[in-house]
Formats: sequence, C-alpha cells, structure tokens
Amino acid sequence: MIKVAVLDDYQEVFQQIVDTKKYSGKYNFKVFNEPFENESAAIVALEDFEALFIMRERTQISKSFINSLPKLRYIMTSGMRNNAIDLEAAKKNKIIVCGTEINPNPAAEITWALILGLFRNIKQEIDNMFQGYWQTTIGFELKGKLLGLIGLGKIGTQVAKVAKAFGMEVCAWSENLDLSHANQIGVLPMSKEDLLKTADIVSIHVVLGDRYKNLITKKELEMMKKSSFLINTSRGQIINENDLIEALKDEKIAGVGLDVYDKEPLPQNHKLRFLPNALLLPHIGYVTAENYSKFYLQMIENLEGCQENKPLRLIS
Repeated sequence: MIKVAVLDDYQEVFQQIVDTKKYSGKYNFKVFNEPFENESAAIVALEDFEALFIMRERTQISKSFINSLPKLRYIMTSGMRNNAIDLEAAKKNKIIVCGTEINPNPAAEITWALILGLFRNIKQEIDNMFQGYWQTTIGFELKGKLLGLIGLGKIGTQVAKVAKAFGMEVCAWSENLDLSHANQIGVLPMSKEDLLKTADIVSIHVVLGDRYKNLITKKELEMMKKSSFLINTSRGQIINENDLIEALKDEKIAGVGLDVYDKEPLPQNHKLRFLPNALLLPHIGYVTAENYSKFYLQMIENLEGCQENKPLRLIS
C-alpha cells in the first residue's frame, strides 16, 4: 500500500472531494491541515511517505527536502507550474512530478473583487455597518478610468474584457507582449514607464521569474499617480514588499489590493496588516470548489496512471 501525504489542506476538503474508502486497499492517505513550522519538521513528518499531494506553493519542495526523503517516489501538484518544487532534484532522485489543470477565471474574478473593494471602500463600509454607521465614505466610478495591465495572458485578457464591459480604457505591457492579441481585444500597448505614470489602476498578471522578480520597487511606485491603485494576484515577489509598505505609509499611491505575499501565510504581525490603504486577501484567487475538485481528482488520476506506468500531466 502506497502512503500518500496530502499537504496544506487548510479547508479540510480533500476527504469531502475524494472517496478515500474506494482506494482503501491501494493507498493510505494522511491529511495535513496546517503548514509545517519549518523544513526540518516537514521532513520528520513525511519521511515514510511515497507520494505527496501538494497545493500550489504552500510547502517548499527544495533540494534538501527531496534528498532527505529517500522513500519519496511521486509528487502531485495542483496546476502545471509550481515554483516551490526543485524539479532538477526531483529528476535526479527519479521522482515523478505531475500536475493538474487549473481554471484561470477565479484569479481574474478575485482581481475584480480587489479593484471594486478599493474603488468603493467596501471593507470600510462593511466594518462601519457592523458598528452601526451609515454611508461613511465616498467611492470612485470605474467608467472612463485607465486600467494598466502588466501581463496580457489568459488571466490578463479576462481582466481586460471585464474592464471593457465597465467602460474603462485598457493598456498593457510585458516583455513579450503579443501586439496582435492586444490589438484584437482593444488593448493599447504601452511602455512600462508610461503605463505606471498614467494608469488609474495597475494590475499584475505576469508569471514570476527572474525577469519579473522585484519588477515593482520604490522607483516604479514613485512613477505612479498618487490617486492610483496597485493590484497583485500573481506572486508576491514581483513587488518589493518593503518599498510598497513605505509607499503606502507615505501615501505615494492611493492603495493596494493583494492576494499574494513574499511569505505565506502572511505573519500575524506583518506591517501590511496594519495599513488602512491595503486591502488584503489570504491568497484565495485559485481557492474555489471547482478548482479544488479538479485538483484532487486529477491528482488521484495522476497517481493511478503512475501505477500503470502511464503517468499523466507530467511536469519536467
């Protein structure tokens, strides 16, 4: 029987989605609902497992981690890209890594939740309603505003289409922007500098890599209008967090909407938690019933395929 560790099931839904009794003679599942304190604690807890089901980048699967788990044979991750996995180390240790499909629309939807939350002061109004107050802020309209997208892939494109429905103007920049695609959906290509200087909302939708790490620093934040908002639902490391905190404190920009951070879960005493112009979500862009069902069921399919020497959705 293969021992399978299901990591970081924060919402305790794995056993609601997967009928584990169906696999009782084949797999022995153990679900971990809390993040490990550190890598050493993770290694001790997982040393006897042959397969890991991992959720996005919640647990770092580093070279030292992999080398410390000689029994590990399979890693099943949600999505087809996971920067937390050292793929070279996995390959060297002959560990099979497989992914799953992921719906792009939830990330686009949460982007708009953050934009609308900031523009209409939703958090403040909800908090004030529960304290007995009525109409305590004045918001802004989206129509006629300029949305600047950093990245125009699947998610950026969906965000652009919604912006058009709101009557907004949309511009975009990335290092490999598809000009034909931008033109096709009515998005104006723009330099990074011009986008930052003119957009009312800057929303990030590029994939984290060396070229986009620390893409937004003090220099870029100072280019933005004082009335503008910054949105990040991609990866935390794209924005220099310390520079962002200082810009928010000094009101260099109007506010920020974040679903991703340098360190996750975000520490309880993190400075971002205490800034009134920061609207924060706990990385729930992909956290939907539809996605979770797809993740866990396809992880099972992948593991079943591996047992038949026909691995599915290989990541190399």
